[in-house]
Amino acid sequence: MITASNISKSFGSIEAVKDISVNIKNGEVFGLIGTNGAGKSTFLRMLSGVLKPDSGAITIDDKPVYENPAAKSEVFYISDDQYFLPNATPADMAKFYGDYYAGFDMARFYDMLAKFSLDKRRKINTFSKGMKKQLSVILGICANTKYMLCDETFDGLDPVMRQAVKSIFAGELTSRDFTPVIASHNLRELEDICDCVGILHQGGVLMQKDLEEMKLNIHTVQCVFKNSEDEKSLLQLLNTVKSEKRGSLSLITARGRKEEIMQKVNFFEPVFAEILPLSLEEIFISETEVVGYDIKKLIF
Repeated sequence: MITASNISKSFGSIEAVKDISVNIKNGEVFGLIGTNGAGKSTFLRMLSGVLKPDSGAITIDDKPVYENPAAKSEVFYISDDQYFLPNATPADMAKFYGDYYAGFDMARFYDMLAKFSLDKRRKINTFSKGMKKQLSVILGICANTKYMLCDETFDGLDPVMRQAVKSIFAGELTSRDFTPVIASHNLRELEDICDCVGILHQGGVLMQKDLEEMKLNIHTVQCVFKNSEDEKSLLQLLNTVKSEKRGSLSLITARGRKEEIMQKVNFFEPVFAEILPLSLEEIFISETEVVGYDIKKLIF
């Protein structure tokens, strides 16, 4: 498990990360979202041991990560601006990482390289942005580390390659002890793969939620009531997050189990009522609006 306890990091007068506490469980896909400048990259660099927090502590499996080779050997970090050795080829980078990571699977690396149609002898500085991202993912997977930290990994990949990378992650999760942490500014990229998501806003964690639990505990119902008094009574009865009117149609977002919400709605015998499926974006917007944050600008 990765544990970050009250960590902060400043660069001069700029406070990049402030008092963040996060627990990332083994075997889950943890998504970290936030706009550019929210502190995602700084946070991941501290998790990987590249940067030392000004305050607070980070441990990986109860071991401090900064200047600790034993902890770092369990982490592979893919930065947003990937670094490759000057004039290196994919084969050169495989040898480089193979010397550091004892479990690096060289045979699998060349097999995956061929499947992604990447030339092992071609200079990486001639690769496109998407090709470099693909190479980084292949190197990370073949390093066989327990933890993989990905900073905007899907940025620059076409839709087919995004799905391919997600499929690879899913395969690793079922076949070995693997915990990816994926930072992105786009929640849509994380919705179908993450188990838990944290929102980073202005250097701090706004919220950390288990996705399945969130989906089970907040719903939107659209309905038409016989009269306005029934609607007012229902809003008081429900744990209402927000409500809006579209002509005669009422849209009510409320916390609670679907069955419980519909039982209360049907008590008033509406003309029409049904539960609408909520996207992850809509769930986060509803959750964060309640505490006064305009989360829309973070995820669209």
